[in-house]
Amino acid sequence: MKGLIASLTAFWQRIPKAVLFGTAVLLQSALLALMVADRMQILREGVEVTLQTQPVDPRDLLRGDYVVLSYEISQVPAGPLAGKPADARHPEIFVKLAPNANGLYQAVSVHPEPVPVTAPEVLIRGRVGNYGGSCGDDRRRFCDKLPIKYGLESYFVPEGEGKKLEDARNQQKLRIVAAVLPSGRAAIKRLLLDGERVYEEPLY
Repeated sequence: MKGLIASLTAFWQRIPKAVLFGTAVLLQSALLALMVADRMQILREGVEVTLQTQPVDPRDLLRGDYVVLSYEISQVPAGPLAGKPADARHPEIFVKLAPNANGLYQAVSVHPEPVPVTAPEVLIRGRVGNYGGSCGDDRRRFCDKLPIKYGLESYFVPEGEGKKLEDARNQQKLRIVAAVLPSGRAAIKRLLLDGERVYEEPLY
């Protein structure tokens, strides 16, 4: 074993640092490309779901303005899951959504595994959040209400544009349209301010 380790060490030491650096850059670029392609698939193929938001607008001076978004579906009753064991501290969970009379999607039920849905229902995948989601002495049981994150909790906008969204939050005029795949993966597709489109994610 020691001989094998020594041989591998000697092999890596013979490789020029420029080659190692270039390989690392290529791997990072490939990973980024896969992430972009995955997001584009969600935006192109996902079912559109409109959600009411209550944004907060922290500021990131390096990347411009961004809003942190919470939704009516960000905290949902656990229903039959309340008090039952969870398989992790922050378990993955699936929430069945259906539109109300105003076309806004609301939570219908929560499930530890995917369940069938019938259009216009959709199933969105999330993860129980850090606070209030784990109960019981072992902190491994579902609480009565579950804080859930869906990967839709932040959105970047150009520098100086966050104030407009903050004002919309105060007046309850900000909504998002998310794209949701049958697998439950979701991404923000556009932002609506007072019913009008203000930001849209490109499909390429």
